[in-house]
Order: sequence, then C-alpha cells, then structure tokens
Amino acid sequence: MKITYTLTDESPALATYSFLPIAKAFLNHAQIKVETSDISLSSRILAQFPECLESTQKVADALSELGKLVTQPNANLIKTPNISASIPQLKAAIKELQDKGYKIPDYPEDATNEKQKEIKEKYQKVLGSAVNPVLRAGNSDRRSTKAVKNYAQKNPYKVKEFSPDSKSRVSFMGSGDFFDNEKAVLISENTEAKIVFVPADSIESNGKNTADSKDQIVLKNNLKLEKGEILDATFMDCGALFRFYEEQIEACRKNDTLFSLHLKATMMKVSDPVIFGYAVKAYFKELFSEFKDEFERLKINANNGVSELLARIESSPLKEKILKKYHEILSKNAPISMVDSSKGVTNLHVPSDVIVDASMPAMLKNGAKLWDKEGNEKDTNAVIPDKTYATIYEAVLEDLRKFGTLHPEKLGSVSNVGLMAKKAQEYGSHDKTFIAQSDGEFRILDSKGAVLLAHSVKKGDIYRANEAKPDAVDNWINLGVERAKITGEMAIFWLDSKRASNKIMIDIVEKKLDSMGLDSALRERIKIMSPKEACLESLRQIRAGKNVISITGNVLRDYLTDLFPILELGTSAKMLSVVPMLNGGAMFETGAGGSAPKQVEQLVSENHLRWDSLGEFLALQASLEFYALKQDSKKAQVLADALDRAIGQWLDNNKAPSRKVGEDDNRTSHFYLAMYFAAALAGQSEDSDIAAFFKPIADTLESKQDSIRAEFNGAQGHKVDLGGYYKFDDAKTEAIMRPSATFNAIVEKIARG
Repeated sequence: MKITYTLTDESPALATYSFLPIAKAFLNHAQIKVETSDISLSSRILAQFPECLESTQKVADALSELGKLVTQPNANLIKTPNISASIPQLKAAIKELQDKGYKIPDYPEDATNEKQKEIKEKYQKVLGSAVNPVLRAGNSDRRSTKAVKNYAQKNPYKVKEFSPDSKSRVSFMGSGDFFDNEKAVLISENTEAKIVFVPADSIESNGKNTADSKDQIVLKNNLKLEKGEILDATFMDCGALFRFYEEQIEACRKNDTLFSLHLKATMMKVSDPVIFGYAVKAYFKELFSEFKDEFERLKINANNGVSELLARIESSPLKEKILKKYHEILSKNAPISMVDSSKGVTNLHVPSDVIVDASMPAMLKNGAKLWDKEGNEKDTNAVIPDKTYATIYEAVLEDLRKFGTLHPEKLGSVSNVGLMAKKAQEYGSHDKTFIAQSDGEFRILDSKGAVLLAHSVKKGDIYRANEAKPDAVDNWINLGVERAKITGEMAIFWLDSKRASNKIMIDIVEKKLDSMGLDSALRERIKIMSPKEACLESLRQIRAGKNVISITGNVLRDYLTDLFPILELGTSAKMLSVVPMLNGGAMFETGAGGSAPKQVEQLVSENHLRWDSLGEFLALQASLEFYALKQDSKKAQVLADALDRAIGQWLDNNKAPSRKVGEDDNRTSHFYLAMYFAAALAGQSEDSDIAAFFKPIADTLESKQDSIRAEFNGAQGHKVDLGGYYKFDDAKTEAIMRPSATFNAIVEKIARG
C-alpha cells in the first residue's frame, strides 16, 4: 500500500509545496511510499487535449487513474480541496494556459458545429464537480476530532451577536421548484433506460401517452438502472423562478434589506448557472431590455454573471450608456449584497462567488448580516430558490430568533454520515440535466419502452434526474447506525416524507432498521425527521452541550459539513473527513477551500499565506492509522500516535496561521507541527530505533526554532510571483513556500534517515 496525495489548486496547493516534503520525510521512517497525483483544474484541462500539446507539455489523466484506484481495497488517498470550476474560472484558466504556450482551444460557449461540440463536451468534463463524483467511491464520515473541539471551546472565535430585531430572512419559492416537481420510483428489476424529450407538437399529434414517438429526441442513452435503486426526476419552472426573483427584489427594496443570492453554481454545474442567470436578468431587467440587441451582438450570457458582462461591453460603442444604466439600477433598485465592496463586486458578478454552503454559514455567524456597497453590515434576504434545502437555513434563523446567539464555547457538535457513493443523488445528475429547448415532455423510458417518469415542461425549464444505488444506500445506513452505536449519540436521518425520493428512502431505512436487531436504547436514539425539523432538533441538542449525528443525502452532506462546523468552530477546514470506500479502501479529505482565492491574493501581494493546514494534518494522521491497520505496520502506528499527540500540542499552543503579514503564517505552522511531531517520536517507547533517530532532530528543531521562525517571517512583506494562478511555476513557488534554509536542511536530514 502507498499513500496518494493530490495536488490541487489555490491555497491548498500552495500549502502542499511546504507541507508535503515534511510529511514524506517523516513517513520514510515507516517505509511508507507517498505518491502525488495532479488533479488541479489546469491539469484536468490539459489531460483532455493531448493532441494539442507538445510531448513535454502532456500530462497524465490523473483523475481517471484515481477513479480506478479508489475501487481497489488498498486505496489510501489524501485529497486536498480542488477548484470546482464555473465557466468564468474555466475561461480564465484556459487563457492562462494559452498564454504559457499550451495550444488548447477556446471554450466554445455557443458550439455550432461538430468540432466545437466535441471541444465543449471535453470541457464539460472539467467543469463543476468533475473530481468528487469520480473519487467518492464510498460514503462520508465527517466529524470534529475531540482535540479540535476542545480547542474551539477553550478558544472560541469572536461571535457577532444576533439582534432579535433583525429583518434578515431566508426566501424560497412557494411552488414550481425542484422540490414540488419531483417524482420518484423504486426500480423493480435491472434495466437499461434512456431519457428522451418529446416536443409539445409531437405530443399533441401522437397522443400524450405514446412513449416511442418517432419525433422524440434521445438525450441520454444506456442509463443502467439496478433493482432496488431510487430513480427520481424533477424540473425547475423558470417562469415561476423569474417571478419569484422579481418579488424578492421588490421586497428587499421596500424592506431595505440586501438582496443576496445563494446557489451552488460550481458543484451543480448545469442547473445552477442557469438559475443564477435568471437572477442577473431579473435584477438588471431594464438593462437587458434596453440593450437587448447589443447584448445579443456581444454574446453576453447572464449565466456567467455581471463581471463578464462588464468585460464584454468594453468594446461596445454603447459602453458609456450601458454603464450609466447599470449604475442607475444599482442606485435605485434593491440594495444588493457585495462580495467585495471596495472593488464594486456584487453578489451577481461571478456565479462561483455565491457558494451557498460557504456563504450562508458565514452570514449566519455574522449576526445574519452581509455587506452593502459601502462596506457596512446590513440585514439580508438570503434568496435560495429551491426549498429542498433552503429550509435548513430558515431553521437556523428561527432558532436564533427564539434562543439568541449561538456561543461556540457552549455548543456540542453535529457530525455527519453522508450518502455520496456511486454519484448518489443530485451530485450525480450532471449528465442527466437538460434545459428544455421548447415546450414538451421529458420522459425516462425503460428497456421495454415503458415510461418510468415523465414531466411536462415549458421552454427554458431546467430538468434533472438523479439516482441512488442500492448498495450505496445500504452501506450508508450501516455506517450511520455504526456511528450511533460507537458514540452513544442521537442520530437523525434527514429525510422529508413530502419529497418523492425521500418517501421511498424512508421506507428503505425503516425496513433496514427493523431488520438489524438493534437494542431498544439504540433504536430509540435513531430518528427520522424532515431537514427543517432535523436542523431545529440538532440545534436544540448542541445548545444543551450534546452531540448529534446527522445522516443525510449527498447535498445535505455538503451543506451541513460547512454549516455546523462554521457555527461551532468558525471554519469547516478543521474537520476530519473520512470516506470509507465500498471496496475497502479509504479517502481522507482535508477541508474546505472556499476562502482560498483571497488567501492567494494576500500571498501574492504580501507573501503571507493564512491557509490553515489543520485539515491536512488530521487527514495524514487518519491515513497513517488506516495504513497501520491494513498493513499491520507497527511503525506506521507509532507515527500515527505521535502525529496525534503533535496535533494536540499544536492546537494547545495555538500555532494556527495568523491573518496579519509579518506574523506566523502557514509555513511557520508546518514547522511547529514538525517540531512537535519529532518530539513525540523521540519520546515514545514503542520503537526504540525511531526514538533514537528523532531525539537529536527534536533537540535541533527546539534549539533553532527562533532562527527558523525569523527566516519564515522575515521573508514576508513584499510581492511575490507564483508564475501563474491556475498553473504555478514549480521552482518559483517552492522557493516561496520553503524560505527557511535552516529548516529545509533539517527536513532533508530526516528524509535521508
């Protein structure tokens, strides 16, 4: 068994330049081989176009290789956060690579011929959640470690008080959303299905129930459905969506609250950019109406946000008129929340800036306020169109109104067991999401031509189908019950009987629980509640200082593993995230990267990286324990135990990076972990050879810590050149991230053994 460490993007990638040499050096003492795999956005792009590259520029398709690895019983993968690219990010990465001499094609947004369609299809494999559905060949077990939780309670982050007079709210559609329109079926036998679209005029002429209409358009073929899996499909009524946006914009104008949109346009790469685009067109309705012809000429796509619109009008003879109207709308329309007030970046500038699982917890812990164009905090209308998950954030606001501010030093913890194996649910829907090109009907037909699910839609509506495989669901239930058994904590399945797929899932869960022979006390601790009720109950539990396990589907897994950690710890980057694979391997994920762009910006301008690598530390420790168990390696267990103690000491001594230039940053934090790790290995009695080697190393690190720290901090305070944003220059970046010659020499000595 080897450990595979992913190379990704932005702050986590920068931190890897510093941390990975340290990790490799220590792991060499247990003869553990560490390999890297580059799944960064730039690498994923280049892997799609080998025919366009020179031999020295070609890269392996690392993501496909890892997709095979995670199905193996000896898989041991440490994954750092990657960019789930929006179209604007993809375009920026393409341009950077082209400027570096990589002759890859432009992204053909409006593909008109077969060649362009082929190129666009390749780029679609890179967009959004390209990585996670491939690697997550198991369900998720994510929680705060005891050491991290204890530290957070002793050193709580600064809380913004919630005012009982707050006008902040969460708004969602009353009807016509994905929740309302969902239909689901439990597959009764293995079959191969297809998704087709039947135009309205064909339905009228051939009869509504004619499944095999010769006029149907096949959108997805060879859809392999398994007996016992849950198949669901739904659509967003975009007429109702637009009216909803208009209502909320007007409500914000009247109530003087910020209009703030919260979606997941990165992960939900097909549906949510369109939902985002409708908000842009609703807020700037007059702009799109008055300059309709010019916007069409400039090929402005609202789905890509205001930022691209402003860039495209630079070449327009109507630029000044458009800008005048743009600023007029901003001044008279509802106040809009800002991503960066100082730069005029609104909530509608870039779709990847409004990632709901990061933006909503940040708002809620900030007294339920966001920032206006002047940079002032203001009550906010958080607009989340689909009620499927919006209600969990509504629940937090209700709890705050009823019980007041959440104080982290008093809170228990919410862990999560999440269904995500085999591209479960919405995050596996990308190849089954379509925009209706006309009025008509989407149908899913089995191999016999029978209609499994059907939806009548209007032109522009967003349709998607989702799956949850039976073995993935079974494993998820077992994992949730096992966590409840081990911890003695309440465990809640977050399932809504009013949602079609959840209704089927509830039946499966109840039958499974009944068949497991659970003792009465354990069975009593396992609940099934709708997401809103489950959220309210979880808040009630943690306010009482108790812990509770959330057992959820894939999207809620994603949302909750940011929501509760941010409320409890101030960040979701400090969680232990383990993915036990269905086939016996495991992946250890290292935390969230939502703030990574601003951190890179600070590094470039000040040579200070505030990224906190605690997630990487925790993942490495868990990976070592897994290695020791799988390989029966006593040395690996010695390293795992010592690293666990080192992490505890690192937390107790508050060695996390500072936000301020000139103070300890990410690089210095890695040094301190190495110092504590060496001391823990020197002080253990299980392996005398390891102890003897690390005793002088630990002494040297201790004695030279002031000079090493001075080398790290002395390198700060000036601009640096990474040689790129999406593709760093390795030599430049390594020099930047490893500025202490003294520490580097010690790491080399550890590596040589």
